[in-house]
Amino acid sequence: MKLYGRTTSFNVQKVLWLLEELEVNYTHIELGGRFGGLDDPAFTQFNPMKKVPVLVDQDKAVWESHAILRYLAASYGDEQWYPACPYQRSLYERWMDWSQCVFQPAFMASFWGYYRMPAEKRDMDAVQQALDTCTDCINSLEAQLKETEYLAGSTLSLADITVGAVLYRLTSQGLTVELPQRVGHWYEKLKQRPGYQRWIMSDFSELKAREAY
Repeated sequence: MKLYGRTTSFNVQKVLWLLEELEVNYTHIELGGRFGGLDDPAFTQFNPMKKVPVLVDQDKAVWESHAILRYLAASYGDEQWYPACPYQRSLYERWMDWSQCVFQPAFMASFWGYYRMPAEKRDMDAVQQALDTCTDCINSLEAQLKETEYLAGSTLSLADITVGAVLYRLTSQGLTVELPQRVGHWYEKLKQRPGYQRWIMSDFSELKAREAY
């Protein structure tokens, strides 16, 4: 198994974290950003969209981070990661889709507008608008965590992988983000996991004030 993608890529980090949780053997190949290679024919045969991450498992190539997460959970996960019941799977899949469509875009707008933008070019009104959306999202998480220990139940799931991966950069980029009690407690539990420490809580300073991928 091979995973292609630069370590500083937020979407690559999610896959690396899950691989660590599943204890799957793989080779990680840095690609994209300062490593280049996205236009290489050898890579585009795996992903014609020319983006990372891409997972190659024997003769099967999978692209798009959440599709990769679902593939890994179904192929290598136990009942915790891939329940037999479709409804039980929907409990984490809905959070995956919400994160990808609502929470992550708001975070990325703040990250690109603030951290990856040179100070003299920042539109702080737009950054604040993105942060306001992030706050609304965090309040939704707080409401859910009143009901369950993790986002989809009593154990870690793909919901926590996809949503939890946002929090480190959101709270570490230099902007004030207050976490309510239950979200803060959940976040502390995530930070105790080796995969989260190794891949999500990694240095991203090379991206500061860098407008290009």
